[in-house]
Amino acid sequence: MTAGTDTPTTGTGQTRIHLDPFVSDLDGESAALRAAGPLAAVMLPGDVPVWAVTHHAEAKKLLTDPRVVKDINVWTAWQRGEIAPDWPLIGLANPGRSMLTVDGADHRRLRTLVAQALTPRRVERMRERITELTDGLLDRVAAAAEDGGPVDLKAEFAYPLPMYVIADLMGLAEDRLPRLKELFEKFFSTQTPPEEVIATLTELAGIMADTVAEKRENPGDDLTSALIAASENGDRLTDQEIVSTLQLMVAAGHETTISLIVNAVVNLSTHPDQRELVLTGKADWSAVVEETLRWSTPTSHVLIRFATEDVPVGDKVLPKGDALIVSYAAIGRDERAHGPSAGEFDITRETANRHISFGHGPHVCPGAALSRLEAGVALPALYARFPGLDLAVPASELRNKPVVTQNDLFELPVKLG
Repeated sequence: MTAGTDTPTTGTGQTRIHLDPFVSDLDGESAALRAAGPLAAVMLPGDVPVWAVTHHAEAKKLLTDPRVVKDINVWTAWQRGEIAPDWPLIGLANPGRSMLTVDGADHRRLRTLVAQALTPRRVERMRERITELTDGLLDRVAAAAEDGGPVDLKAEFAYPLPMYVIADLMGLAEDRLPRLKELFEKFFSTQTPPEEVIATLTELAGIMADTVAEKRENPGDDLTSALIAASENGDRLTDQEIVSTLQLMVAAGHETTISLIVNAVVNLSTHPDQRELVLTGKADWSAVVEETLRWSTPTSHVLIRFATEDVPVGDKVLPKGDALIVSYAAIGRDERAHGPSAGEFDITRETANRHISFGHGPHVCPGAALSRLEAGVALPALYARFPGLDLAVPASELRNKPVVTQNDLFELPVKLG
């Protein structure tokens, strides 16, 4: 992480923290953000100035404050044309009309219709399929380690499991998954060349549009078909709303769970005392999931909200027309919320389930239950099959991908023990 010398437009003279596009030291960067908080002046990759909320209590307030909205047209820099249409993170700031990008009555409408499709019963019905996929992928992991060498657990297990699950849930054709993997890597990356940004967004929307058209012709027992059929007092989602919702849910639904599984394995490998607690039944796997969500949250920064008026935050002010990101990686280790040991990974922690890593308020992640279910099935099955599982390299050698919004590794080399 590097610190810049830019100052915010309000003239406070506060130094902006430049988020490292290569995420070389997320822990150090998050500590700096907390120290500068609760409202820190930040520069996103591409020299886009924003503010970041970095403390737990203030984040909860802002996430329920009607003066902070998702409408990009409120953003003064956007109005002035200062945000390039090929900015690598534009897809996360202006991803089309969905429940992610609207507020108030519009948001409640979309959320209600999506909730009709993504019911708790539908999520729980996925348990059997998740178990089946997990068992098959663990066979693949064992086969990959037959020569006794290390295995990339992310490539062989943590990536394909959530992708297969979300494809099943949404009714996406499996032959589209390899291309979706490539497109979503470009979608999230800070290093996507400008000339590829718009093409990536266009192709992603095209795949989702094709899926919607196919499901209109041949509906099935999947979320896309359910979204098409969902109605509230005769109101239905438009095709564009379904396309944007699918893209949002596929993006968030697989990336978050990949990072959750990977981070949990890293955490248990680097904290053998905690691993012993869960392997001997002295702690529950749900505690591993919740403490991982808090301590090494899958989503490091969520883009992006906008202030419709000056909003006081602690002893600072989020100025009208400015943009706000929510820095969950910093928030998760806030001592004000989790005590003086907030910087330690501890699955016996009583406050672990108080985290807000899936968001808070009206925009809380609708796929949180599915992500918890996947990790809750995958992790105990993984360690039941390979109780001696450990990192094949020192944790210091693990490399983050150039994705400022996700706490995501390139690979996870392990030895099965």
